[in-house]
Amino acid sequence: MRQSRVPSFDEQFPMLNQFILELVELYQAGKLNAWDELDDQVKGFFTLEHLHAMEAMVPGWKKMASFSDGITLTHVICVFLGLFMLPEFLSLTHEQQQLAKWIVLLHDVEKDRVKGKRDLIHGFRGAALAAHTLERLGFDHTQEFDEFIDTWSKLTRNAITTSHVDGDLIQDNQKLPAILDGIKKLFDENTPAALIIKGVLLHMSLNVVNQYPQAAPLSEAEIKQFIDPIFLPLLRVMMLADSEGWVLFYPEVRELQRNETLTAFQVAEKVIIN
Repeated sequence: MRQSRVPSFDEQFPMLNQFILELVELYQAGKLNAWDELDDQVKGFFTLEHLHAMEAMVPGWKKMASFSDGITLTHVICVFLGLFMLPEFLSLTHEQQQLAKWIVLLHDVEKDRVKGKRDLIHGFRGAALAAHTLERLGFDHTQEFDEFIDTWSKLTRNAITTSHVDGDLIQDNQKLPAILDGIKKLFDENTPAALIIKGVLLHMSLNVVNQYPQAAPLSEAEIKQFIDPIFLPLLRVMMLADSEGWVLFYPEVRELQRNETLTAFQVAEKVIIN
């Protein structure tokens, strides 16, 4: 990974980081046993004042927090909770752990309703928002940032196509070469900001849980083209944690989905290496 300044998630969001650590303690002590209990904790933590403070740091946070009566906000916190306990996360370097936390923070900020259906394109919209947010928060970027950011954001947000299966709006993976090339122009290759944005962009792009296939999964050729060995560990922990964010309180389902995700990434790793 090229050396580049990484603003610390722990220092930028100390209250949130401490809140997650406290939730981990409660969960591991058997004192946090159900989604409703977590939901109460989240609603108690995110006061109106705190939501305003988060919005000042991460534009779009308040809208995300209000989506579906707060279910997305609680899911994001549950993803953090799962992330902090993952063996794969704990085995990362300190810098990689910071990057993983940033990815989780931003991965659902652009989630919204799409004509009453699941939002299958929020990863791409979220990546566009993440680029602006990270630049504002002090992440290193190239001298070309101001020249290209608006054009790239428009490209990424509008990389949408229609599913041939059910007519849903889905991400247009044919635009990925141009989107990823744009990330390189804005932040250079495999810098902290570039890796975070790629994590947000692609967090719905691999089939990992059999019960919930992705709407627009990458082909093997696309996996080899778009995911490299530096990015792979971050995407692995993101997708493991994202799954945890829905099944943390269902041990049997949690174990099943964890094993399915790890198997999917073993296959992806072989594709990338070969």
